[in-house]
Amino acid sequence: MKMTKYLPILAACLLATGCNSKKEATPTSGIDLANLDTTALPGTSFYQYACGGWIKAHPLTDEYSRFGSFDVLQENSREQLKGLIAELAAKKDNAPGSVAQKVGDLYNLAMDSVKLNQEGMSPIINELATIDALKDKSEIYAYLAEVQKKGIRPYFTLYVGADDMNSSMNIVQTYQGGLGMGQRDYYLEEDEQTTNIRNKYKEHVGKMFQLAGFDETAAQKAVDAVMNIETRLAKASRSQVELRNPHANYNKKDMETLKKEFPTFDWDTYLTVSGLKDTKEVNVGQPAALKEVADIIDGVSLDEQKLYLQWNLINSAASCLSDAFVEQDFDFYSRTMSGKKEMQPRWKRAVSAVNASLGEAVGQMYVEKYFPAAAKERMVTLVKNLQASLGERIKGLEWMSEETKQKALEKLAAFHVKIGYPDKWKDYSSLEIKNDSYWANIERASQWDYNEMIAKAGQPVDKDEWLMTPQTVNAYYNPTTNEICFPAAILQPPFFDMNADDAVNYGAIGVVIGHEMTHGFDDQGRQYDKDGNLKDWWTEEDAKKFEERSQVMVNYFDSIEVAPGVNANGRLTLGENIADHGGLQISFQAFKKAMETAPLGVVDGFTPEQRFFLAYANVWAGNIRPEEILRLTKLDPHSLGKWRVDGALPHIGSWYDAFQITEKDPMYLPKEKRVAIW
Repeated sequence: MKMTKYLPILAACLLATGCNSKKEATPTSGIDLANLDTTALPGTSFYQYACGGWIKAHPLTDEYSRFGSFDVLQENSREQLKGLIAELAAKKDNAPGSVAQKVGDLYNLAMDSVKLNQEGMSPIINELATIDALKDKSEIYAYLAEVQKKGIRPYFTLYVGADDMNSSMNIVQTYQGGLGMGQRDYYLEEDEQTTNIRNKYKEHVGKMFQLAGFDETAAQKAVDAVMNIETRLAKASRSQVELRNPHANYNKKDMETLKKEFPTFDWDTYLTVSGLKDTKEVNVGQPAALKEVADIIDGVSLDEQKLYLQWNLINSAASCLSDAFVEQDFDFYSRTMSGKKEMQPRWKRAVSAVNASLGEAVGQMYVEKYFPAAAKERMVTLVKNLQASLGERIKGLEWMSEETKQKALEKLAAFHVKIGYPDKWKDYSSLEIKNDSYWANIERASQWDYNEMIAKAGQPVDKDEWLMTPQTVNAYYNPTTNEICFPAAILQPPFFDMNADDAVNYGAIGVVIGHEMTHGFDDQGRQYDKDGNLKDWWTEEDAKKFEERSQVMVNYFDSIEVAPGVNANGRLTLGENIADHGGLQISFQAFKKAMETAPLGVVDGFTPEQRFFLAYANVWAGNIRPEEILRLTKLDPHSLGKWRVDGALPHIGSWYDAFQITEKDPMYLPKEKRVAIW
């Protein structure tokens, strides 16, 4: 199902997508020699050299458009979750209202293909009729407010999150949206690949309406209405690069100003029905997009808008309906857009649904069974070492003034570190999971999530809340709370190996830690102070120097050809590229310091320094389809895996030393052309 978060740009994550054993084992180098391709040269493509063996041994299956080290961990985690969830689902005596009953029943509903196929489109019939019964445009506002509670968000997104200028308090906010293809470029660009996807989308919308009971003529009218409205929304939307500017996306307005600037929008009805009647201020993330929403509601015929609203319902519910809906949904969003050839098996989709709806309930079970306390203890030490290393690097920066350095060090010292799992778990007692329809339960789960979010409006920010579940294979930095978070599921090989030496752990999880820390000082994160407020703490001269040094990275990645005739987007990926660069520098320095008291020798023919960089590269090992390369280049702020290695390492002096890279090697960059920031 297409489930989206309420907080569109809160956190910078490591990745757009079995745990450690408690058994003692003999320490190892942590480097699997089978991962290497020794026919390749380190200075020609370090990615191929370090990962070529892994790539060959893990060809893409039809289920995946991209498969890498992250996905291996996600598969392991999913198998573990399946065991926990399926055990509860098999029991007939789970107490009504218990977490076990909710987890087990939701999984069983998702797995019951007979029931789903018998129901067909019936779970959404009444909701389609509700839309069809709208008699006047004025009724749209109450409908939008009601339907967003169920996880369906036509036109735009409403959410509650930290006020960027007053980060200790939550505020009501809006964010551009309403696009079935998710990203504005699919509606606007005219290249062959994008045009083909757009045409396939039109076919998809028509087919889905016919599955929902519309005849061919009515379905075509729906296609025209959807494309008209979504194209207008796309034209008014900001680009992915523009969305990276936090100041441009901060437009807080009191209710009087809001009503004056958007006079046709019925704020009173919308906010009252949303449960936000007493709202005093709203941050309008992208004013032009919201202005277009108001103009569409006011100017487009009610019949066209009904079709657009019905499309949002059908599209949101598709993966929770009969196989015909699920297969058509997969055909466009997975096969056409990203090149996947085969749907995930039903059990994986069912586990994902339970995970999305009852995330921390599942996470609590996961941590109890699979996360060793020793892993958290060792991570705490690593984080402290990395903080010290970053502090040393900040103090040693030749391009930054003492005034800005002091502010940077204060921000670093104020980092809120989260490792493994939250201290307090979410309470799901008010969420009902019933034996009606799968879709109805997903809507109730969305309602629970919405209620939890809305309750935060006007309240202090809970800095102990987690934005990821413990079973998520990822990590993040959140600028408004100045926190770094490392969920339990990422604390396993190849990222973190309790049995490996420091060379591997600093090269893998150490760089991950440094990556998230550096997000606090990337092109976006640096604009927030130690308390998480969007506040300029830089001298004008230092800010100028940062921009100049960042531009070197933008230009370098802009020059990388990721597919024939298609280059990377250096501005879109700047934050992640800075974080990779900083993570490597910070972790390598911490690693060298650790070796002063715990020296390491040559293992399997590799020096400790070489093993550090091999471990880093192995984190990004993976295969990817051509369609997915094009899709991710258009929308993902992360560089592709290959370029997180071959694009990052040419700027790292210690990598040249470790592998004796010279000007004769294709990856060699003269020192004056290398990035030098953190």
